[in-house]
Amino acid sequence: MAGEPVLADDRRRPAIGGRIRRWRNERGMTLAAVADRSGLNVGYLSQIENDKASPSLGCLASIGDALDVPLAWFFMDDTPAPRVVRVGERPVRSREGLGRIEQVDGGDGRDIWIIEGFAPAGGRSGLHAHTGDEHHVVLQGRWRMTQGDHVEELGPGDYLRWDASIPHDAEVIGDEDGRLLIITLAPRE
Repeated sequence: MAGEPVLADDRRRPAIGGRIRRWRNERGMTLAAVADRSGLNVGYLSQIENDKASPSLGCLASIGDALDVPLAWFFMDDTPAPRVVRVGERPVRSREGLGRIEQVDGGDGRDIWIIEGFAPAGGRSGLHAHTGDEHHVVLQGRWRMTQGDHVEELGPGDYLRWDASIPHDAEVIGDEDGRLLIITLAPRE
């Protein structure tokens, strides 16, 4: 019935044996080696790995120490597959005066955006501002980065960070086209 308390016996015990076995195998250790390093009995460790025994947090901490893994790793469910964005799948936007911007991360990042900006020689972003820090790595060309009274000229491999809430401008100087890798906060919806 809804609203009734759940008794301890009714709760599902976390099945962590498989995760412990995975980390033990990953570390190339036998049950005997884990027992020796943790101070726990081999038979008890086998029962834990087969989900026939439910260890205390203290025992799990000893196993974690023996395997050199954080205790939390034993409680992690299957992890989702990593997100891959192929270069041809990147969302692309044109920026007047600057060229184009490709959303390296696909535009679905929860907290940051990773952008690659392409600009022709003489291209310029124009004065703009937005929330958070903005990180830049010059990949190609020479850039003049301006924010208030601060003007920095950057070349390939150079890095610049600034508070993007303060109006700023980026301009490609010289004869070579420019490319920048930009990491910034994702806009809040």
